[in-house]
Amino acid sequence: MDTLAVIAEKIAGIVGEVQGAGEPQVEKVAGLPQITITYDRARVAQYGLNIRELNRTVRTAFAGEATGVIYENERRFDLVVRLAQQQRQSIEDVRALFVALPGGGQIRLQQVADVSLVPGPAQISREDAKRRIAVGVNIRGRDVESFVEELKGRIDAEVRMPAAYYYTFGGTFENLQAASKRLMVAVPIALALIFLLLFFTFNSVKRALLIYTAIPMSAIGGVLALMARDMPFSISAGVGFIALFGVAVLNGIVLIGTFDELEKEGLTDLRERVLKGTRIRLRPVLMTAAVASLGFLPMALSGNAGAEVQRPLATVVIGGLITATALTLMVLPVLYLLFMGAGMKRSDDEGGSTKAPLIVASVLVLFIGGSATAQDRVPMDTVIARAVRTHPSMTAAELNVQEQDAMRKTAFGLSPINAQFMHGQIQGPYRSDINLQATTGIAFPTTIARRSGYLKESLRLAETEKLGTLAYVKESAGGAYLQWAMGLEQVRRLQQLDSAYASMAAFAAKRFELGETGRLEKTSAQSRAEQVKLRLRQAQADLLAYQAEVERWTGALNGQHRSRMNC
Repeated sequence: MDTLAVIAEKIAGIVGEVQGAGEPQVEKVAGLPQITITYDRARVAQYGLNIRELNRTVRTAFAGEATGVIYENERRFDLVVRLAQQQRQSIEDVRALFVALPGGGQIRLQQVADVSLVPGPAQISREDAKRRIAVGVNIRGRDVESFVEELKGRIDAEVRMPAAYYYTFGGTFENLQAASKRLMVAVPIALALIFLLLFFTFNSVKRALLIYTAIPMSAIGGVLALMARDMPFSISAGVGFIALFGVAVLNGIVLIGTFDELEKEGLTDLRERVLKGTRIRLRPVLMTAAVASLGFLPMALSGNAGAEVQRPLATVVIGGLITATALTLMVLPVLYLLFMGAGMKRSDDEGGSTKAPLIVASVLVLFIGGSATAQDRVPMDTVIARAVRTHPSMTAAELNVQEQDAMRKTAFGLSPINAQFMHGQIQGPYRSDINLQATTGIAFPTTIARRSGYLKESLRLAETEKLGTLAYVKESAGGAYLQWAMGLEQVRRLQQLDSAYASMAAFAAKRFELGETGRLEKTSAQSRAEQVKLRLRQAQADLLAYQAEVERWTGALNGQHRSRMNC
């Protein structure tokens, strides 16, 4: 319990330094005062007493002892004897308790025992049959997942857990992990079911895929709405996306269903069918989106208890319906013209439909730009913590410490046991012999002491080398990160310059074509633009080298970290 308390205090100090943490609270496990009676066995024997009778006297006086039975009709009660309430108030009452002597007479308990008030354990908490201590903290102005990731990196780097000790994160983060796992299953299942229902409704993969495009269109608005309100992605936001996808697909079904009905009615002109169907279903589509958005509006603006769950869900639905409705009315008809008009002969009246590829291209650019939002840059502390956790030199230093610690426990040890067995050495008709020998050895005490001192010194040297390796890895990883950050900023600046100089070169070329300037100005502008491009390519090559250096210290980055490094 003492080790748990020390580790908990260290972790609480680290928690208080993490951004977004409130005042950490460590579970109180010690400090409860207890009355302790320590018997002087020599005095007890001198008076002819025994420990059992003394304990029985103390238990009877202060806790009570059953001495008989009282009957009241068919009910039975124990008759309990103990001291009166006014004689059981303080530690002085325990010290002044009279104890009967075997030969008659009485003495006070303090004459044969030391009665003192000492602090003891306040409580012992267990979970899964293991002792544990809790460190609680409230998070303000930050999402739980990033807070836990930063805290975990700092604990791994700064707190050394003894063998068999470990830490886990519970509470809200534990619920988040469980909900995330369920969401990773629920979202793909929901998307697959939506596609299956669309396919069974229209009996056409082409139409099902066409309506399915409403899902990415609605996701754009949901993501932008979360970013506009500075809200992180949460479980409630994920549930909102599922609800949003259903409403967005419903609008697509209404629109495509109307197009098919007009085709069955005999309207064969594709362009006229799209224009008429969109005009007919404009109000129903707008009403569907407006009713759902207005219904979620109170949740999006709520500030009462539970609003932290309602706001992300409502924000995703409202923002997604805005973009889904606009893009459904504008993009879905264009896509219908492209997919359903393939192979049909276009007349002169349909010349306006040649603008469809441009509209589709612009929509795709908008979608890619909305979904490729750069993530936040990896913090420097996270990179250093990862380097400390994964670099081979740190692993080697840690293994060296563990090896020396294991060797230290072998200072006192027996030599290997040598056993010999012999049989039948003496010949004779009635004689047989068995000879079994086992030998071992133990080192001289001075040899054991010197070996123990040597192994302890080796362990101390290994721990010192580990600290030196830790400082070297932190310094090197931090330097590589700073160099990469400067290279990234340089690339961004040069990209801006490259765009500006390319515009200047194009402008100078245009003026030269119009005769407003000479060839020298045009050549000069193009030369400056080429120089900036050359500097940009060199900076990008240097940035890749800096990134490789960071990865050399932090290990192979996963996809999420690599995308952050490249942002």
